[in-house]
Amino acid sequence: MSSLCFINGTAVLPGGLVEDAVVECAGGRIVRVGRAGRRVPKAAQVVDAQGGYISPGFIDIHVHGGAGADFMDGTAEAVRRVCAAHARHGTTTIFPTTTTGRPAQILAMLESCAQVMKEKGRAGSRIAGVHLYGPFFAEDKVGCHSAEGRRSPSFAEYEGYFATGVVKVATCAAELPGAQAFYRAARKRRCLVTCGHSNASWGEMAAAFKAGMRHVDHFWCAMSSVASVRQRLGVPMQGSMAEFVLAQPEMSTEVIADGCHLSPELLEFAWRMKGASRLLLVTDANRALDMPAGRYRFGSGEDGSWFTSDGKVGWAPNGSLASSIMGMDHMVRQMMKRTRAPLWDVIRMASLTPAERTGIARRTGSLEAGKLADVLVLDRRLRVRRVFAGGRPV
Repeated sequence: MSSLCFINGTAVLPGGLVEDAVVECAGGRIVRVGRAGRRVPKAAQVVDAQGGYISPGFIDIHVHGGAGADFMDGTAEAVRRVCAAHARHGTTTIFPTTTTGRPAQILAMLESCAQVMKEKGRAGSRIAGVHLYGPFFAEDKVGCHSAEGRRSPSFAEYEGYFATGVVKVATCAAELPGAQAFYRAARKRRCLVTCGHSNASWGEMAAAFKAGMRHVDHFWCAMSSVASVRQRLGVPMQGSMAEFVLAQPEMSTEVIADGCHLSPELLEFAWRMKGASRLLLVTDANRALDMPAGRYRFGSGEDGSWFTSDGKVGWAPNGSLASSIMGMDHMVRQMMKRTRAPLWDVIRMASLTPAERTGIARRTGSLEAGKLADVLVLDRRLRVRRVFAGGRPV
């Protein structure tokens, strides 16, 4: 494979910017990042950033669908379609995310993702593993997911999922019976162990933490608060998921920065409290990404719950939000526009931080020699102009 050189742009590194940078790649990997100075190899393919930014490819650990397809459709064709859609928005590494559903539907999703994983991102975003998200949600925190498909964890069921070898992020509501056994099993599989769609108290979160839980899904969305825990457990009032995450330095969390889920002050607060090394940007995008406004299924196209896209966000029939319809590039632009976080922090939250939390930072997540050449060219308004995954144009 010939060498590849990105020039005439500002490189975005985890700790700052390098102006007039050159990012040199060969054999699908980055070999040098620095200031322009020495000559570009004669045989190199030159990518001119035209004064924009040279960024690491984005990594999304919480994403359901796009371009009319959902990973829970359970076919390789649907998986490829979603991966291609998110690659256009700068996501070079993706963790397809399950919803609630029948065991057979979840297994079909895992098997179709495993099939496409072998293609190593040739259809778009590279699959680094699956996020086992549904079905182990609290009954009162199901959100826009199908309530009929939720349940408490059972060893026989989740061991079947883990046995596929593709689950790398694993979610369960901390207050469910069997949750701690689930967390221990997920930790044994070296997953990022998470709590989500939960009304857990501080005590239940502490027990989950002891069992290996280290992450909470989409902060402030479908999660407990002091008030909701009081309704469930009475007085005295107790701490909730929010307080536990903010108080525990090892905990990470994520925000949906689409401009509809969270206000600017909440995005600012999350960044200030957790910092760029413990806060992730996620899309939580559904099948309405890049599709016209209208009515769609969330989850399986066969029997998933219905939601309506208004062209900005999804809405459940009861008037609550139903996932995002935007790509990671939009999340990056909103986070940059709505908070005081510097660009290198914003990009980190969409690249290196998710790579670190999922254990893939040795091979991707930043512009660093030895890592895969997952590189984006962004214009000065942070719009995606070129996408390269492993040195190949996407």
